Amino acid sequence: MTTVLDLFRLDGRVAVVTGASSGLGAGFALALGQAGADVVLAARRTDRLAEVAAAVRHTGRRALAVATDVSDPEQCEAMAQAAVAEFGRIDILVNNAGLGTAVPALRERPEEFRRVLDINLSGAYWAAQACARVMEPGSSIVNVSSALALVKSFAPQAAYSASKAGLIGLTRDLSQQWSGRRGIRVNAVAPGYFASEMTDEIPREKLMAFIADTTPLGRLGEQRELDAAVVFLAGPGASYITGATLAVDGGMSGH
Repeated sequence: MTTVLDLFRLDGRVAVVTGASSGLGAGFALALGQAGADVVLAARRTDRLAEVAAAVRHTGRRALAVATDVSDPEQCEAMAQAAVAEFGRIDILVNNAGLGTAVPALRERPEEFRRVLDINLSGAYWAAQACARVMEPGSSIVNVSSALALVKSFAPQAAYSASKAGLIGLTRDLSQQWSGRRGIRVNAVAPGYFASEMTDEIPREKLMAFIADTTPLGRLGEQRELDAAVVFLAGPGASYITGATLAVDGGMSGH
């Protein structure tokens, strides 16, 4: 008999996490391993992937590290093929790779703007394409967008906000194309402010004042709170959810 807790297990599944070398991505990889999945770790910074892979293996699951720049479609294809060669399948993709910048719009150079979109938006598309080609019905893609796709930022983040809003549009469209025809659910999470490399670059006093003013829960999010949302959307507990964006932002977007 299947229990409700079984709906949050990922036993026998293979998950790909992009941007898995540190921060939220490393946390997602570990959480997916704890839920029972074998994990493919994709990132540009390979020097830190070994540590994350070891943490996943400590849960009793297998891990594979693949050097991947998601802005390059060919590298995304190679990553997907490496995953299939090692594990025989891909069931879950967490599109987490991202770049954050804060540049006033009148001073932002074209190459700066394009680089953010290349990684945050185009990179998610290339990774989704590569994985969807080998995914079977019942698979799931979770795109990591941002609350800044839904509400204003206190910093000048045109490129970042535009890329994350575009990711929500991409989520809706891929869900429309793939959910019925291919059986691949596509959803997004929109995190608020979590302790990460990106938020570490923001002056703490300014950040906490902004959160106090805009977020009903009045604090930074914790990794486990976002892990739970990603594991839920990735697994059978969300089998009737597709094309949705789940805000995990302490109430910021509803404030």
